Amino acid sequence: MPILTSVVLAGFAAYIGAWYLGMFEGNFALLLFLATCVTGVYWVLEKWLFAPARHKAALALTATEALRQDQLSKMGIAQEPIDLQTKQAEILRQPWWLDWTAGLFPVIVVVFILRSFLFEPFKIPSGSMIPTLWVGDLILVNKFHYGIRLPVLNTKITEGSPVKRGDVMVFRFPPNPSVDYIKRVIGLPGDEVSYLNKQLAINGVPIKKEAVADFFEEDSLRYIKQFEEWLPATDPKDPKAPLVDHKILNEPDRPAFVAGADDFVFKENCQYTVEGVICKVPPGHYFMMGDNRDNSLDSRYWGFVPDANIVGRAFYVWMNFGNLKRIGGFD
Repeated sequence: MPILTSVVLAGFAAYIGAWYLGMFEGNFALLLFLATCVTGVYWVLEKWLFAPARHKAALALTATEALRQDQLSKMGIAQEPIDLQTKQAEILRQPWWLDWTAGLFPVIVVVFILRSFLFEPFKIPSGSMIPTLWVGDLILVNKFHYGIRLPVLNTKITEGSPVKRGDVMVFRFPPNPSVDYIKRVIGLPGDEVSYLNKQLAINGVPIKKEAVADFFEEDSLRYIKQFEEWLPATDPKDPKAPLVDHKILNEPDRPAFVAGADDFVFKENCQYTVEGVICKVPPGHYFMMGDNRDNSLDSRYWGFVPDANIVGRAFYVWMNFGNLKRIGGFD
């Protein structure tokens, strides 16, 4: 078993090392699932096989030492007894190969359950969601809000709440599902989303926005035009529809047309012009955009997000090591 365990641990280490060095894009969900299964097998074997065997050996040592002392006493030979307690402790001690497998199982299974079914941490890698989310924000993603999904397979097993316009969603990037993306939900299945001359409209209804104080971007040391936007969570034509209030950035000098859109599934649902783009969202899909409208690689470029790619709803910044004021909830 020590040799087999060494090979298994070396395999995990090699996978993580190759992933870290950029030799391929790893799958953390799969890695965590396999780690849970492997350590779980060792934990079961430890509980029902290895630990009872060690306890049996410790008891046998006690019986053997008692018998030895009794025989020596009958022969009139006086001898100090061995340090039985130390010997038993050595026998009962968990070997290294169980300490690194069965010993880690309780921690790994808790992390697996929390990450797979409840909350997953996520780090904002780019500025596409500024001003809502900044680079370096560490956020929490609610994994059960849209329904619980099986890890790795991502098969939905509960319905959960429906996706709403304005939700900040983490999803598997359609061109490369091993990568997680975060954007705001703009269009629901069946919606017609238009973004022409930097004016967003849904089902023919222009989305209200008002200019607010310019946003100072610290990385580039410049001010960018900032607007407050109100997205209807339900029917845009309903005047009583609840509105999701958030801020967006727009740069007047940037062109409105979408340059370099990829070929993607249902691209025929989109019309590209010099003014921008108009897309009809297909069933079971969503149209996503970043709040930093002129600096976001989103559905305008790579298409729609299928329901099967949903990871969860982002809702809280739990840390930003460069700016502690960022901690808190967001819309």
